[in-house]
Amino acid sequence: MSFIMENYSMILAMMGTGVIAGILAGLLGVGGGIVIVPVLFFLYQGLGVSADTAMLVATATSLATIIPTSISSIRAHHAKGNVDFQLLKFWGVFIFLGVLVGSYVVTQVEGQWLTLMFGIIATLSALNMLLGKKDAMFQSLPGKGGQGIIAACIGFFSSMVGIGGGTLTVPTLTFCNYPAHRAVGTAAAVGLIISLPAAITMLIVGQTPIDSPFGTFGLVNLVGAACIIPLTVLFAPVGAGLAQRLNAAMLKKVFAVVLIFTGLRMLYQALV
Repeated sequence: MSFIMENYSMILAMMGTGVIAGILAGLLGVGGGIVIVPVLFFLYQGLGVSADTAMLVATATSLATIIPTSISSIRAHHAKGNVDFQLLKFWGVFIFLGVLVGSYVVTQVEGQWLTLMFGIIATLSALNMLLGKKDAMFQSLPGKGGQGIIAACIGFFSSMVGIGGGTLTVPTLTFCNYPAHRAVGTAAAVGLIISLPAAITMLIVGQTPIDSPFGTFGLVNLVGAACIIPLTVLFAPVGAGLAQRLNAAMLKKVFAVVLIFTGLRMLYQALV
């Protein structure tokens, strides 16, 4: 009880992060990690944590929160027949290998590099939301070799910046003339392949920085994960319900603008 009283502001902020991430995931179809990482990054710094440590812990904690939400999402998409298990059988091995390399690198590098990488990915993702064409750039997915490289890169970069499958997988598949609903469903499964081994690696291999927030083991802040996970799962259906009543396309553009500023702010902090 004393911990709750002493850290109530942090706990409330974590819970708020879970609510926002859940609603946006259901409303806009964006992965929770693209919301959770920057919020935790700035929140931890507000609590006196260094920028490097804040990014390392935000990345690992975000991946831990994606595990249960991706399982819930997989079940929902599988019920509608929107998960391409045939593709996942081939991609899964390469994604897993990319994740192992990426999550190990996270435990060895300074947070500044992760901040820089997240800023780049967030800014490019936001620009794709704003300006991306609906028409496919390619008629089909590349051959087996090309697909293996793509899958490994998705696993590597996603685990490096704490995001699930949607941010990189969905646009990659849709650029290759893949059905949008199947891309979203398959990306949910990719999120589990990314988040589970990445979070475990960062929990076991990562060395807890001295200035980490309370409740951090390895690089995962278990207090943050415990606050965020149930609220993200609870509020994702709320966001999905709002999508039926609101102009989700317009809201997605507003979110993209906010994400651009967030990405640029993180780039600025990493470079200056």
